[in-house]
Amino acid sequence: MKHLLAAAALATLLPTGTAWAQDEELWKTKNCIACHRVERNSLGPSFKSIAAKYADDKTAEARLAKKIREGGAGVWGQVPMPAQPQVNEAEGLTLARWVLDQK
Repeated sequence: MKHLLAAAALATLLPTGTAWAQDEELWKTKNCIACHRVERNSLGPSFKSIAAKYADDKTAEARLAKKIREGGAGVWGQVPMPAQPQVNEAEGLTLARWVLDQK
């Protein structure tokens, strides 16, 4: 019985839970996949590269959420990040948190 309880408790801590899986799918459904990949650069930088760049930046979550929604340019070269108006503020924060977790 102890083993079952321990396994159940551990399962709640694993990143395969429903919320994490939904966050992972959000980048695919919100058009991020058009320019980004998790582990390799595409048209835009990889999410792992973004997470590494902003690892020590306490303001990164809010800044990235804003950039996702409003777009930007110059941080990663000549290719601009287009605005994503289909992403609301809550989704922008969720996406930013998920990207920053891709260490």
